[in-house]
Amino acid sequence: MQPFTLEQGRGITDTIARGRAPGADYIAGGTDLMQLLKDDVRRPSALIDLEGLDLGGILVTAQGLRLGAMARMGEVADHPAVLRDYPVISEALLASAAPQIRNLGTIGGNLLQRTRCTYFRDTASPCNKRAPGTGCAAIEGNHRTHAIFGGSRHCIATHASDLAVALAALDATVHLHGPNGERDLKVTELHLVPSDHPDIETMLHPGELILAVTVPAGAWTRRSHYLKVRDRASFEFALTSAAVALDIQGGTIRAARVAAGGVGTKPWRLPAVEQALVGAPATADTWARAGQLSTAEASPLTENRFKVRLLQNTVACALEQAGGQT
Repeated sequence: MQPFTLEQGRGITDTIARGRAPGADYIAGGTDLMQLLKDDVRRPSALIDLEGLDLGGILVTAQGLRLGAMARMGEVADHPAVLRDYPVISEALLASAAPQIRNLGTIGGNLLQRTRCTYFRDTASPCNKRAPGTGCAAIEGNHRTHAIFGGSRHCIATHASDLAVALAALDATVHLHGPNGERDLKVTELHLVPSDHPDIETMLHPGELILAVTVPAGAWTRRSHYLKVRDRASFEFALTSAAVALDIQGGTIRAARVAAGGVGTKPWRLPAVEQALVGAPATADTWARAGQLSTAEASPLTENRFKVRLLQNTVACALEQAGGQT
């Protein structure tokens, strides 16, 4: 770990100015960043501490849910209104990490965590995301856990956040503040597929901060579920996951939201699956057909081909658990 200075801004404007400086990086809970510093993957000259900013809080209204960027994962997961009205968010957070990490990790930091690709985190390996132009070791190497959606010839690393998958399914919006003021982005627009530039991972401008995330209220949020499939029960990232939310009236699906994790280079929304569900009966056959549709655009490689069938089953099971079987 190389030496760095630890700074704290005097309010939002000063913090952003410090965050724009060459070599600067923000630190919130630090649960991901500290490991990257120790592994020499990131080498900032200055860390800008966000703890002094008033960016916490959980607000529930008739219009929806607002999560401050500095709200802790644990407090959001355990919040009574989140558990009752947005269970997919609580379930995604509980599946993300151990309690100790959830008590430190923040909502904004979780959305911006870096990939768990072993080649990205091993500085001895070529990696276009960490060192542009060096190549992607995973494509010809061990890619069992890598993406089947959104990859390119330069990168096939999966996005790691469980929470981002749940928020993508719920049409959440990220509220940002940067040098040019405030702006909003859909969670589905925040992250970028690698294309020719895997090192550019988000739509954030230099120095831009996440202020909060909002989730609109809807009939589907209460009937929602997050299902995560992994190699072991704890301290493991998703092989596949599915976040689903359904509005069912009289046994018929009126609205559906479906997103997948562990399979894409960003949280992967599945609009074709959603469209097929609307108007269909809430039955086991419907869930199975939706699962089959979930991988229509998948592009697996040799070692991760198993994820196609696994995702189909994950989506079908998540829908059945959220919607029931009739």
